Amino acid sequence: SKPVTEINPHHSAGSGVNMNIIRHPRAPALTIERWFNTSQPITLESLRGKVVVMESFQMLCPGCVSHGLPQVSRVYATFPQDKVAVIGLHTVFEHHEVMTAQALETFLSEYRIPFPVGVDMPSPDNDVPQTMLSYAMRGTPTLTLIDQQGYLRQQYFGQVDDLALGAEIGALLNESLSVSENTSMASGCSDGQCAL
Repeated sequence: SKPVTEINPHHSAGSGVNMNIIRHPRAPALTIERWFNTSQPITLESLRGKVVVMESFQMLCPGCVSHGLPQVSRVYATFPQDKVAVIGLHTVFEHHEVMTAQALETFLSEYRIPFPVGVDMPSPDNDVPQTMLSYAMRGTPTLTLIDQQGYLRQQYFGQVDDLALGAEIGALLNESLSVSENTSMASGCSDGQCAL
């Protein structure tokens, strides 16, 4: 995905300086047929202010069952839920006849998956479901990180190292704190930056 340029929202319009900042693309909306493990549907807008860790998986994907889902279950248990939202996305692109909602419900119970899981909406003219298409995923497992402002920050196909993932989540949490701290800075320069 290509970064886009946006006008810095902290720029004063009357200063005559055109300050642009490079931003990552806005994460596409989730197109969900049904949710499990939550009392109400979830949108990315409802998760703003949190880092979102989204694990896209299929029940019959060996890497999803052996690594992806256990990893995000550890993320869910480790990070505070008011700062990090973990969601699953069941993205069925093969074996449609056996990966039904009823089978998924049993799977989630048997594997004790505690976080919300959405069933990706099937595409009318494609075997690949809609959210999987809009995120240009290559398969499962796919782990996606979305920052607190709703921007797509990272996407991994396959296995991700636990320590690296934890560091990335921590950096995204810290980054948003840095943005808040920088907005209240007085104008002038310090060792690492100059503010308006």
